[in-house]
Amino acid sequence: MAEVQETDFVIVGAGVAGLRAAIGLADSGARVLVVTKEALAESNTHYAQGGIAVALTGEQDVALHLEDTVNAGDGLVNRGAARVLVEEGPLRVEELLRWGTDFDRENGRLMLTREGAHSRNRILHAHGDATGAEIARSLLRHARAIPGITLMEWTTTVDLVVEEGAVAGVELLSADGQMHQVRARAVLLASGGAGQVYSDTTNPSVATGDGIAMAWRAGADIADMEFYQFHPTALSLPGVPRFLLSEALRGEGARLRNSRGERFMESCHPLLELAPRDIVARAIAREGMGPGGEQLPVWLDMRHVTAIDPAIRFPGISKFLVAHGLDLRRDLIPVRPAAHYLMGGIRTDLHGRSSVPRLHAAGEAACTGVHGANRLASNSLLEGLVFGARAAEAMQDAPALHAGRAPVPAEPPKNNGDLPEPRERLQRTMWEKAGLLRDAEGLSAACRQLCALKSQIPSSASRQGIETRNLYTIGKMIVASALAREESRGAHYRNDFPHRDDSRFGRHSLLRGEKISFEEL
Repeated sequence: MAEVQETDFVIVGAGVAGLRAAIGLADSGARVLVVTKEALAESNTHYAQGGIAVALTGEQDVALHLEDTVNAGDGLVNRGAARVLVEEGPLRVEELLRWGTDFDRENGRLMLTREGAHSRNRILHAHGDATGAEIARSLLRHARAIPGITLMEWTTTVDLVVEEGAVAGVELLSADGQMHQVRARAVLLASGGAGQVYSDTTNPSVATGDGIAMAWRAGADIADMEFYQFHPTALSLPGVPRFLLSEALRGEGARLRNSRGERFMESCHPLLELAPRDIVARAIAREGMGPGGEQLPVWLDMRHVTAIDPAIRFPGISKFLVAHGLDLRRDLIPVRPAAHYLMGGIRTDLHGRSSVPRLHAAGEAACTGVHGANRLASNSLLEGLVFGARAAEAMQDAPALHAGRAPVPAEPPKNNGDLPEPRERLQRTMWEKAGLLRDAEGLSAACRQLCALKSQIPSSASRQGIETRNLYTIGKMIVASALAREESRGAHYRNDFPHRDDSRFGRHSLLRGEKISFEEL
């Protein structure tokens, strides 16, 4: 029998949303358990290069940030959520400054830069291209100093415990293979995105959609899963991971060139290389398609930029490129799009509440509608801070645990071995059939291929088996939602329905079990 423990609150995920929520809950005197399946520093937050968008120069900047967010979201942004984001963002960033976050400065003042679809400079960055890592460092340092927070590394969350229609805790798998259960007043899923559902992704290996899959199994509403943002510029070298080449490079003047050396964004959008990400990503994909289906190179060109030293402004990117024989100052850098950020997720209100009592979500695992169909660059870290703090406030209203209950601890499933091949086939299927450019034929084929894979997915109690099952669930959600939305909007592009259709699809997709509808959030 597995051990049963008890705490006030459980947070799954130790990125920006999870840590900010933990700090808020523990400051109220609660006992908080933060669970992460790898080291505490390993999260999508850690890999965020470009920066954090925040309006620090007054009400006009806040109003413009709101409009930029709404415009990037291609008609589907929940304006109320976006208003919360931009209005509360400055307060949350000021907290980070008080907690010792070392943002880059120039002559003693915070340095503000620009990224795609922003109307003015409002991006803070740290150590050039290590913003997420610096924010994670300062939040983790602050969290460690609070006695009520327990941080549990190398522990996989298997599933949610549901009693009488409400979440009552989590089932956990420790690194040594032991199962145990933790009961809590409420659970926050801040477990990040699901980039590993695609073969080409900028996300780390931990991004397997665990929280979203668990929430769906517990009966929660899931929204907007068809909207997966593909970052336009990931390094494209054979045998090398799709290393993110930050949008901040284009913010500093980098240009995109096709195989003929031509700058092609001039014919695509008035903002050129700083157009919304979906537009830039599709332009790169099309320029990289040869007449016979062969892959043509597309290049990021920073050779003409002399106002900055790339090795100083982008030390992490420069170091990685040098290790592969490339230099931003002298070379054209081969790029292609890669899966980067999920706009959809667990449907929540503006306080992180899901449709299941006592279950909350924040950050990339959640969907408030704040990003609409296409996230504005560098709004993700801000979202985690703002809605992580809001979720913590709402969770404090959860009633105390029922006394005298004796839940039956979960037994781990039988181990039938972990096969890497099903996961790799799933990832290839999703990339080829449900990626950047979609149509009914490809999506229907993806649905059939995923169904055929189901029986081959391991049911073992290992982390790999659990993750693969979750990725399968995420893939099915993405394909079903993409098939249902017969239009093109933001990050969702259908070759067979190339135009936006507000009359039929000007609302959010909602998955309730296996059923899909289109509703307002």
